[in-house]
Amino acid sequence: MKRYLAVTAGVLVAAAAGGAMMLKQRTAAPVSEPVKYAKPLPPAVTVSPARERTFVDRLFVSGSLVARDEALVGAQIDGLRVVELLAEDGDRVEKDQVLARLDRSQLDALLAQNDAALVRADAAIAQARNQIDQSEAMREQAAADLARAKGLAIGVITQQTLDQRIATARSSEAQVAASRSALAVAEADKRSREAERRELMVRIGRTEVRAPVAGIVSRRTARLGALAMGSADPLFRIIADGAIDLEAEVPEDSLAKLAVGMPATIELAGDCKTSGYVRLIASEVDKTTRLGKVRIALEPESRAHIGAFASGTVEVAHRVALSVPAAAVIQSANGSTVAIVSDGRVEMSPVTVGLTNGKAIELREGLALGQHVVSRAAAFLRTGDEVRPTEALDEHREAAR
Repeated sequence: MKRYLAVTAGVLVAAAAGGAMMLKQRTAAPVSEPVKYAKPLPPAVTVSPARERTFVDRLFVSGSLVARDEALVGAQIDGLRVVELLAEDGDRVEKDQVLARLDRSQLDALLAQNDAALVRADAAIAQARNQIDQSEAMREQAAADLARAKGLAIGVITQQTLDQRIATARSSEAQVAASRSALAVAEADKRSREAERRELMVRIGRTEVRAPVAGIVSRRTARLGALAMGSADPLFRIIADGAIDLEAEVPEDSLAKLAVGMPATIELAGDCKTSGYVRLIASEVDKTTRLGKVRIALEPESRAHIGAFASGTVEVAHRVALSVPAAAVIQSANGSTVAIVSDGRVEMSPVTVGLTNGKAIELREGLALGQHVVSRAAAFLRTGDEVRPTEALDEHREAAR
């Protein structure tokens, strides 16, 4: 028992001694300094320089193809049948080219009658002239007889004979006047026959239906054997000079952007494209639809067909301007802003934007050439923020060109 107590006491003494030693060592150890943390780096941003780029503003239009000027060719003489057709749809014709012929047999008969009447008129004129010559000879004879009778004494010639000579002279004068009147009547009759002939020739000329202008036949309604009537539908429709326009309707706010002469690219049916230009802008806007009509002239050699649908774009603006990536612009109710980076600091600057071309946007005001902006603007950036700029990747550079 005594031995157990002694061992226990020894263990306690040893433990107490060890604890005292450890306390002494901990108290004697030097005090360490507080840990210092490194300053965080500014956020990294991708920047792009402001570059010059060509911007093109285009206006989409669509509508139907129409003839710029369409000539309606009808019969100028009624009641004659179509006996010959010389043109078909799609044919290109020249001015005064014969398109069809009408039956002229009745007019030929009238022409033959007129020829006979002219022959009779010529004979009547010749007869009247011969009658004048005869009357003038008789007048001269009567005048000579009267002169001789007046030179004789009363005893040599009776008063009755003298009176007869005077009456004969007067009668010959009257016959001369009558012969001249007959000649005037014959000549007037001939002029009337000649006028009838000219009228007949005009009517005969109208039996040939001719093209009033050069162009392309868009429609032929003439039929062989049909009666040609001036009040009926035209026999032919011709697109003057083959000129075709795209007639499109444009909203009134876009109408103000257009001007005569602006270039256009038109897409036709069948994946065909052709060029053109704005030829006519209507001065009136429809009150109901608020649309105005625009005529775009197509190039002469285009494969266009009137009545077909077509669409295209009109180049309303073409300019070189300052540009940045479209993602660099922050749009808000207060306007547009960009984050300019200079010497590692951010400056939020208001800008005026313009046209958009792919991934680039036009800046009209608020930025100078060569200034760097954050390529993808973020709402957390503020003026004065410190950033680490990184040059944009190739696609961003391409967008800014």
